[in-house]
Amino acid sequence: MLETLRSVLQFRRFEPDPQKRRLVSVANVDDLRRIAERRLPAGVFDYIDGGAQDERTLADNVAAYRRIGFEPRVLRDVSRVDTSVTLLGRPTPLPLVLAPTGFTRIADPQGELAVARACARAGIPYVLSTMGTRSIEELAAASDAVPWGAEGDRRLWFQVYTWRDRGLVREMVERAAAARYEALVLTVDTAVLGRRERDVRRGMTLPPKLGPGTVVDGIRHPGWTWQFLRNEPIVFANVATSRAATSTEDGSRAVDLAEQINRQFDPSLSWDEIAWLRSIWDGKILIKGVQSVADVRLACEHAVDGVCLSNHGGRQLDDAPAPIDLVAPCRDAVGDGVELIADGGARRGSDIVKARALGADAVMTGRPYLYALGAAGERGVDWLLDFLADGTRQTLALCGATELRTIGRELLRTR
Repeated sequence: MLETLRSVLQFRRFEPDPQKRRLVSVANVDDLRRIAERRLPAGVFDYIDGGAQDERTLADNVAAYRRIGFEPRVLRDVSRVDTSVTLLGRPTPLPLVLAPTGFTRIADPQGELAVARACARAGIPYVLSTMGTRSIEELAAASDAVPWGAEGDRRLWFQVYTWRDRGLVREMVERAAAARYEALVLTVDTAVLGRRERDVRRGMTLPPKLGPGTVVDGIRHPGWTWQFLRNEPIVFANVATSRAATSTEDGSRAVDLAEQINRQFDPSLSWDEIAWLRSIWDGKILIKGVQSVADVRLACEHAVDGVCLSNHGGRQLDDAPAPIDLVAPCRDAVGDGVELIADGGARRGSDIVKARALGADAVMTGRPYLYALGAAGERGVDWLLDFLADGTRQTLALCGATELRTIGRELLRTR
């Protein structure tokens, strides 16, 4: 009996690093979300996690992937599986792009710098937001400090919101060019801000304002609060470091995001914006926020390099179409005329395989890496990227496929 007890009473070695310790129990993105919810103040978590109005689109972005099944083939040699593809004319080891998110440092003090370093190690593109909390130049320096793989160079894209202050936009675009960013991503679905009712209930501002509720919440989340207080103030870094900005609303004081966007963003944005960006930018241009076949056709007519099929993560118009449902009809409509990126809802490597099989060039994701940051900082983002890459390889092998670049709809069935 003693021998039996000795064989089963084997205790796991204690891990002193709290981030590594948290990741030991993580199996998927839902686990990262659960840990982030526990660690972050309620208002901060709801800002990351929430969507517009009744959040039907937020839920359907994920559910739409689940409506797609596989038709696996067997007895095929899958000893070598290749997940690499070409994106915007350059090789990438995985068809994945990390999406632009505003105020990333509320999840972790390193914010965009942590995400950029993780993307550099993985060799995949990362999109810095106009509303980012680290500057264009800081991100470039952080990426350059990380050794890259066979591709040999970092892949940073810059997301553009078209402010009323065009001088500010022009200056940021010029700074991105000087810092060797690869592409601009023009977001086109924010003429006004969607009604995000979790933020309304919380009275959420960026950065969070102190009050009785936030003080109590901060006491209940001492790890986050201690990090928040020890680090420099959170601001819209690309506005705060601009010489051209005519507005003082750089996030140095708490702002209501809906009011900020309605004051600063230009609701007259039109297709003419593409030509204006072409006049000041020599690199690739993508548009993000397209939600119809008709607009994908127009994007081709305006010679953009890529289209991000996106409903802003369900944060703008509730009951908008799920991006993955748009991939096949858009690909059928335009053929190879433009690169398509499905933005929103992907939670596993199997979702990346589904998107590619339907005709997408890549998948873009935002919330999962914010959950990862909130759960375990930069290590959490590394874990997420490894999880998605491993899941993609595993799914291909179980479907009897060996090359992600060559799969098609024959791999899928609709449930």
